[in-house]
Amino acid sequence: MASRARVIALGETDVGKKRSVNEDSFMILDDHLLYVVADGMGGHASGEVASRMAIETLRDFFAATADDPEATWPYKMDQSRGYEENRLITSIKLANLRIFEAAQRDPALHGMGTTVVSILVIDEGVLIAHVGDSRVYRFRNNHLDLLTEDHSLVNDYIKMGRLSSPEEIENFPHKNIILRALGMKETVLVDTFLDKPQPGDIYVLCSDGLAGPASDDEILEVLRQHSDLKTATQKLIQKANDNGGPDNITCILAKVMGVG
Repeated sequence: MASRARVIALGETDVGKKRSVNEDSFMILDDHLLYVVADGMGGHASGEVASRMAIETLRDFFAATADDPEATWPYKMDQSRGYEENRLITSIKLANLRIFEAAQRDPALHGMGTTVVSILVIDEGVLIAHVGDSRVYRFRNNHLDLLTEDHSLVNDYIKMGRLSSPEEIENFPHKNIILRALGMKETVLVDTFLDKPQPGDIYVLCSDGLAGPASDDEILEVLRQHSDLKTATQKLIQKANDNGGPDNITCILAKVMGVG
């Protein structure tokens, strides 16, 4: 069996230029090689509650299942998937349920939700799981690849061929509509993808406060210019703010130091 990749990670979050509250949350859980960004939504700062609940649920579930691998899970395992993939999906589904139920109980939290994007380093590679329009990119050999697919109305229109030119996409009036997020329904579909890492790869986990204002080319340019993770993270946030900073900005950079 292959051994897990060695990873170092660093994250930053910023309220941006237009928002008074930061509703993003992130987590670097080195003990479990789990890295997560959540972008909350909802009025009166309830998005902050939702994103924090997502982070805390994933953290607690991974801690509990590490301490007691025989612990009863809230959902049945999918036998077509491996243990770690089931573990990550289950933690996200549990977070969804807790956010949904909290919003049903408390009128002040009604309508709250959050995206979630995560990577988990496992023996087979880097497992990506996500719901919503927060993203994972991979920077490799001076190239940037988007590894996730936005669960958004604008992306569906692009896939259907109803939007094609950059101008049409830029002027689409419903770019903020997310089709899938934690807390919207009692159950949620979690997309997963297994990537095979190479030494030197950098995985970029970010909210749409970065990936919206900063273009893929601008993100790529920052990563090409700054090899230090802390500097690169700060420069990415600065780039989004230089471009107007319309939303909260959160970014984790996870660099693969070795494989096998």
